[in-house]
Amino acid sequence: MRIGELAERTGASTRSLRYYEQHGLLQARRGPNGYRQYTEQDVKLVTEIRALLAVGFSLEDTRPFVDCLRRGHSTGGSCAESVEVYQRKLDEIDAEIRVLLGRRAEVAAQLAQSCPGCFVRG
Repeated sequence: MRIGELAERTGASTRSLRYYEQHGLLQARRGPNGYRQYTEQDVKLVTEIRALLAVGFSLEDTRPFVDCLRRGHSTGGSCAESVEVYQRKLDEIDAEIRVLLGRRAEVAAQLAQSCPGCFVRG
């Protein structure tokens, strides 16, 4: 399939697909006419990349998942390197939650001081 069809099937823009290719996450083959050619495996790779990006992973974070799929695993998260990225990302999210909870407590305290008796939601 050509780049336009891959874009349509995955919801990625052709620009994004070229960007993934630039970063070595996608490897297009060239047809006799010079056009990029993609396979069903590429659909799976792009779908995995987009799903990870959608939940906050960086493009570089997706590399172990793509490599895992290329090695023939049914999911990109089933390899040890991918699990490590998942665990690191969870640690980052937990740290962000702690920061947000601290900020929330501070804002609630400021509200309580500024407006005694005001209801603090939440």
